[in-house]
Amino acid sequence: MRNILLKISYDGHDFCGWQRQDDLNGGQAQRTVQGEIEAVLEKIHKEKVNLYGSGRTDSGVHAYGQAANFYSPIDSIPAQNYKKILNTFLPIDIRILESSQVDQDFNSRKSATSRVYRYFINFQNNVAANNSRYVWFVNNYQPDLERLNAYCKCLQGELDCSSFAASGDSSLSNMRYIDDARFFIQKDLWGNDLLVFQIEANAFLWKMVRTLTGTLINLDKSKAPLDSMEKILLAKDRSKAGVTAPPDGLFLYQIKFDGIRRHV
Repeated sequence: MRNILLKISYDGHDFCGWQRQDDLNGGQAQRTVQGEIEAVLEKIHKEKVNLYGSGRTDSGVHAYGQAANFYSPIDSIPAQNYKKILNTFLPIDIRILESSQVDQDFNSRKSATSRVYRYFINFQNNVAANNSRYVWFVNNYQPDLERLNAYCKCLQGELDCSSFAASGDSSLSNMRYIDDARFFIQKDLWGNDLLVFQIEANAFLWKMVRTLTGTLINLDKSKAPLDSMEKILLAKDRSKAGVTAPPDGLFLYQIKFDGIRRHV
């Protein structure tokens, strides 16, 4: 029995998130990324195979570097060949970027030391039509990188992130360890500027990255005082934060396994 690790990318628009959602009443289950991959793994192995993801993404959220592992009873398939085999059967909105064998005790969620998300924002109204589904359009806005990154300075270390947790979040604790949070400008394939918010943490609350993004953009648009973000953070009150940005621009960008393991 070998433990196989996958690096996965997907377009989240037509999925109800990552996690499999079985219909307990026998009806049609919701379409999810985990469900689609497990169905192909079952076809290959002729038996049910569980896929263990590094974390959940919500409906409409994309991934460039999701990580997930499964245990394969087949010894004849080289680990690197699972990439080609899975991509042959998977729908085009899921692609396996890498496949490799890992230690038996490796678990994509428990072994992960941090997750990196990137949120892409268009502020120029000239994004190409075939890229428009992967950004948040913010009209009449000229970002101030210096101001935005000044707001981000308080997003470092172990923090109570209650102000950025969506109603209904089931986490046992709202404490999270944020390694890095910053804004930068990146060119798209057509040479247009996109504003990118990147954040790395041990884990995230439900809709936390989208709420952080919406809050920071609103603060910059209104030219709020530089200590405004810190005050929102210390309030531990969701009503003090800003809007939740739409899922379109959010990507799970990278899962890291070589850092310091902190609480989840």
